[in-house]
Amino acid sequence: MNSIERIDATIHFRRPDRVPVDLHNFQPAARATGLPLPEVFRDGALLAEAMLVAWREFGHDMILLENGTACNAQACGATVTYMDNSAPVSHTALIKELKDVLTLEVPDPYRAFPMCEILKATRILAKETAGQVWICARADQGPMDLAAQLRGLDDFMLDIAENEEPGLVDALLDYCRRVATRYAIALIECGGHSTSIGEPVAGPDMLSPKHYRQYPWKHEKRMVDELKARGIILHNHICGNTLPIADDFIATGAQVLEIDHKSDARALKEKARGKTTLLGNINTGLLHSGTPCQVEDACREAIEVMAPDYGFILGPGCALGTDTPADNIHALVEAARKYNPY
Repeated sequence: MNSIERIDATIHFRRPDRVPVDLHNFQPAARATGLPLPEVFRDGALLAEAMLVAWREFGHDMILLENGTACNAQACGATVTYMDNSAPVSHTALIKELKDVLTLEVPDPYRAFPMCEILKATRILAKETAGQVWICARADQGPMDLAAQLRGLDDFMLDIAENEEPGLVDALLDYCRRVATRYAIALIECGGHSTSIGEPVAGPDMLSPKHYRQYPWKHEKRMVDELKARGIILHNHICGNTLPIADDFIATGAQVLEIDHKSDARALKEKARGKTTLLGNINTGLLHSGTPCQVEDACREAIEVMAPDYGFILGPGCALGTDTPADNIHALVEAARKYNPY
């Protein structure tokens, strides 16, 4: 099998020749260019070249393409700071009141910066890899996380807790869903094999399971359903321990759930078996500060727990830190070849 066949089989619960492996490595890939990170993250051609060089070195099955967690916010008009040692961040709210969402327009990803640069990177990767690797072109943040950026995290959490304007909370989440969905479609049009959203603010570390079900869940599900109707595969990433919302998380219908090391892999596997593919969940702290032997041991354990009955892609539990050692990244990729349960 090649990488695309391997991942397609895994997502559809067919037997692959081995566990496929993903790298969430846009930050170390950008650092390896020797160029300033802001320069790489603003330029689709530079970002594509960084990801290509990393793929040629590590040989992973899935390239997870993005420039950080503020792409959609910036495209909507929010102020974003490009950091010297990490991904861009958005700290300034775009709207002062919930009702202001009614004035916002969904950006055209082919024109709005930096979406247009990530689309450029997707086209370059699709051309240069010529069907040899699965490209997950990330649609940046999902409804809940983008809403928190546009409204301001503290204010949006208060909006939810006080529950005084639930219709406007839903209006903001619906707007953010439309932004992410439009971008996701464009990424697939440019050559992505799947797309992904990050929803860390929706997880139990930030939001109660009750409020997850009340607000972001239905917007995530609607996004999944709309993309599925177009034949598009969506990954959903929620940081932290997702076990308290596991049933709802799975019920969004996302074909891939990206889980981090705080989640109980064994318990999630039992719930997800035959319903969705799990991607993860190697501790990024271990990948940054551990030894290659420790990384290999963690990967072997993850494969033993989550590979049975297919539906598992080995990878980091979240984005790799900028200074993650190459030896540890090699250890992760090689473990998928060394420990083959199939």
